[in-house]
Amino acid sequence: MSASPVFSIVVPCYNEAASLPALLEAFSAAGSGVDFELILVDNGSTDNTPGELARLLPLYPFARAVKVDVNRGYGFGILSGLATAYGRAVGWIHADLQFSPAAVFQAALLLDRAGGRKVLVKGLRRGRPLLDRIFTAGMSVFETVCMGTRLRDINGQPTLFDRSLMKDWTSPPHDFSLDLYVCVTAARAGFREVRFGVENLQRRHGASSWNRGFLDRLALARRTIAASLRMRARLGGGGR
Repeated sequence: MSASPVFSIVVPCYNEAASLPALLEAFSAAGSGVDFELILVDNGSTDNTPGELARLLPLYPFARAVKVDVNRGYGFGILSGLATAYGRAVGWIHADLQFSPAAVFQAALLLDRAGGRKVLVKGLRRGRPLLDRIFTAGMSVFETVCMGTRLRDINGQPTLFDRSLMKDWTSPPHDFSLDLYVCVTAARAGFREVRFGVENLQRRHGASSWNRGFLDRLALARRTIAASLRMRARLGGGGR
């Protein structure tokens, strides 16, 4: 990795010790010959994530760790990693291997082909259960109306964009709504959104902390609506 890599990708890791060996090996295989950095954020884990990072990172020179002592949210973990990133483009992907690390390099290629500047690249999830797709479609309609800009599959991964987008960020959210924030601020800054299909795979280890049934989806919808209204109040309603 050079002092100024082409891109930096942040992976927030909360109790993902079991996923780390396969995650790092997948990045190593997909990123051979690519100048990038991988920032693994131990986001207040209570399992053996710190021990696994200490054991594995010496084997992968493109990767390094950032430590968050107490979990303060998904967004806080990502922002902690972004604050240390050197890449000309930056972004994130989840640690649970539901999205292949190879998709990160596809996103980087699309960003380069699109000219890099003023472009946001995001995955568009494929292969999801019908109920999940209906939930996402409904929330996309709500967010489009709420924020005044066309939005879809807000939580699709990976996410990659030119780092210049961050210079105008003010108080980005520390929770799950960071993905919404980047989509809205990119649209209002005149960024073009590029989407590409990414297979949504089954988790290899552990279980989702929220998606365990219909009631969980309803609870998430309530939290999402509340977070969206707070964000609209901060950013101002309406499109750019």
